[in-house]
Amino acid sequence: MTEKLLLVVGVTTMAMLSPGPDMILVMRNTLTRDRRHGVLTALGVLTGNMFHIGYCTLGIALLLSRSAVAFNVLRVASAVYLVYLGVQSLWSGTIKAEPNAPAVKRPANAYRRGLVNNVLNPKGSLFYLGVFSQLITPDMSFAQTTLLVAAMVSVSAIFWIVFIQTLHLPMIRAGLDKSKVAIDRVFGAVLILFGARVAMLKPLVVDR
Repeated sequence: MTEKLLLVVGVTTMAMLSPGPDMILVMRNTLTRDRRHGVLTALGVLTGNMFHIGYCTLGIALLLSRSAVAFNVLRVASAVYLVYLGVQSLWSGTIKAEPNAPAVKRPANAYRRGLVNNVLNPKGSLFYLGVFSQLITPDMSFAQTTLLVAAMVSVSAIFWIVFIQTLHLPMIRAGLDKSKVAIDRVFGAVLILFGARVAMLKPLVVDR
């Protein structure tokens, strides 16, 4: 059990360190809005993780991985959503904010976007399916399964806390506060590229 726990921690850490749409979205909302928006986006991502974990325990992820239609619909939906977020970010980067203008984006939207972005990511479902199928076996007790799931969620939560706090270090904020428009444009372009990358994923073909 100790070996499985260490493996789960290691695999989850490597997955969190790998740049992806979730990281880009959290970074963008933290840098161009504030820490609260970044935290809410990360909470949305964590909620999406729990959603993936929930249906993996019910075996739906296995069905998704074997259903060409389900996988390809999810792939296209994810690509469209990422491009949509990217275009919105580019549009925000073309608008010069007034000094005393109120924030355009509501904090609640940050949570919703983090959640939807994570849930629509087809790689998320396949990642958790891989972990569950290899490490969480039917012979394990409920307590052992709960421990491994808690370890995965804890590693993710700790990563987001450290990540957002790092982005808010004075030396980093000082150089970025004057470049919010440029940051919006850069992250908009990156999100669109991620969307294009997801769209170009090889469609799933199921042998019959």
